Amino acid sequence: MKLGVEITPDLVAAMTKEIKAGERAVSRAMQAAGQELKSDWRDQITRAGLGTRLARTIRAQSYPKRGDSLEAAALVWTKAPQIIGAHDNGPLIRSKSSFWLAIPTDAAGKGRGGKRLTPGEWEKRRGLRLRFIYRKRGPSLLVAEGRLNSRGIGLASRSKTGRGLTTVPIFLLVPQVNLRKRLDLARDAARVQAQVPGMIVREWLEVRG
Repeated sequence: MKLGVEITPDLVAAMTKEIKAGERAVSRAMQAAGQELKSDWRDQITRAGLGTRLARTIRAQSYPKRGDSLEAAALVWTKAPQIIGAHDNGPLIRSKSSFWLAIPTDAAGKGRGGKRLTPGEWEKRRGLRLRFIYRKRGPSLLVAEGRLNSRGIGLASRSKTGRGLTTVPIFLLVPQVNLRKRLDLARDAARVQAQVPGMIVREWLEVRG
């Protein structure tokens, strides 16, 4: 028995149409997956109490940027990888000098733009000297001889007699801090990845009409 195959123009056209439908479906699905993961990561960061500003550092881009492809892909990333990574991994943080980490108390106040102050910046800003107090139990302290204003921020005393002068803890000093893990970005990524095949099928059926 001899078999032969003859490819007609209609079959070629049908296959070409099906390939184009597949390219369109994969591209649409990857674009949707990227946007969904971006949204999920932003929501997770906001719910963790890390603020909308940090959440907006999450970006997404689908490829190719123009046209469709069966090899379409999506990339989701952050413009603040060190901060996001720290909250995602929960690392152990030590001082660069292997000495103390200075953690500002509420009495330290904030710098411009709500930025946390270092001990050196605080002294220049407040015009007061910080004094070291070592404690065997609990964190050691950097304190200042001053007063607390109505907002609980340590300032220089205005009194010439020393009235109202008090010792104000400005910084807590610890050798290291174990940052609590507050994010699980891999969980959302795995969930969206598992949805991709179904998303492609749905898009393919929709494209084919």
